[in-house]
Amino acid sequence: MRERTDLEDRLGALSRLERELDDAVTLVELGEAEGDEATEQEGIEILKGLKAEAETRQIETLLSGEADANDTFVEVHSGAGGTESCDWARMLERMYSRWAERRKFSVELIEETPGEEAGIKSATLLVKGHNAHGWMKSESGVHRLVRISPFDSNARRHTSFASVWVYPSVDDRIVIDVNESDCRIDTYRASGAGGQHVNKTDSAVRITHVPTGIVVACQSERSQHKNRATAWNMLRARLYERELEIREAAANKTAESKTEIGWGHQIRSYVLQPYQMVKDLRTGVVSGTPGDVLDGDLDKFMQASLAQRVYGGGPESVEDVD
Repeated sequence: MRERTDLEDRLGALSRLERELDDAVTLVELGEAEGDEATEQEGIEILKGLKAEAETRQIETLLSGEADANDTFVEVHSGAGGTESCDWARMLERMYSRWAERRKFSVELIEETPGEEAGIKSATLLVKGHNAHGWMKSESGVHRLVRISPFDSNARRHTSFASVWVYPSVDDRIVIDVNESDCRIDTYRASGAGGQHVNKTDSAVRITHVPTGIVVACQSERSQHKNRATAWNMLRARLYERELEIREAAANKTAESKTEIGWGHQIRSYVLQPYQMVKDLRTGVVSGTPGDVLDGDLDKFMQASLAQRVYGGGPESVEDVD
């Protein structure tokens, strides 16, 4: 049913684009023939909108991976930089939530560990929507922020890092066998505000897969049983993503999604001081409006990464942003 819905959406969009293209061309021709600039301009604006939508649809044809259509988990971890890094991790969490809202995807907070003074040490989001993983998979890596720190009384410029890891939610089509004997299950009290029940019971669940060292945690529900079920789903998803990474590494001889959260490993730099720029170091895509990017305007970065994965190539010059 999901494949049928996807095909109906693609075919319906193609038919609609064809109809609207004919209507727009007719408007332009009518405006030119009658000397009506308003009508002609209306047709041109419609054509511009259709061009942008067609480009987006073209990129979506690249989302043909085994799990691209699935929902996706997004993990954010603070790195080098202390409190500043924790605040940067919070900003990234907000950025991806805003991006999902722009696409009308739903976002569920699975787990969050607050920082000691501000921000978060880590957080896990579940983004639900068609092709959510396909769009977000290129965001895995280290993200670097340069700005005047609001936590520095001397107003000095600071550099901080946070890592993002994206892996697909495993649905019923994908079977992942996990031996419970290979796992260690811990329960603990959920952190943060949550009412008397959360604070007085061990509702949060952490599962450690001993052979691989993978650790997942969930504290979003008041019920330990619901958190345990979600944690098992997360573990299966992580093991599935690990297998996909092994396959990709064998084919491409690269494994960039899990690296040290620090210098020399970043995939994108966000510079707020002394100038404003966001630069993707893999594709060379640049934005001069980091405020918009941090508000979720990520499509052009994701589209370039998707195209690079399929067609290969890269920027002519990949230089870091000082």
